[in-house]
Amino acid sequence: MGMVAMTYKLNPDADVENIDPEDIATYVRELANEVYDVQSVEVKPLAFGLKFVQVHVVMNDGPGLTDEFESLMSAKEGVGEIEVLSMGLL
Repeated sequence: MGMVAMTYKLNPDADVENIDPEDIATYVRELANEVYDVQSVEVKPLAFGLKFVQVHVVMNDGPGLTDEFESLMSAKEGVGEIEVLSMGLL
């Protein structure tokens, strides 16, 4: 089984006020385990003072693993839309 590298953009939830992107970044870093190798998490400017979190993770290329990781990230309050910026096999 191969490995897949994914880069995500976590946009803030428009319905939640006072979102701390650093809090979201810390939460995502803590998702690293033997299945998900979270290699980088960065807070980047979006627009008008808003920020988003960019996540780069490497995982096994198994059924349902990307969906599971996306569900784990979206479980954090303040995470809105999750966009896949890139994916590739290693």
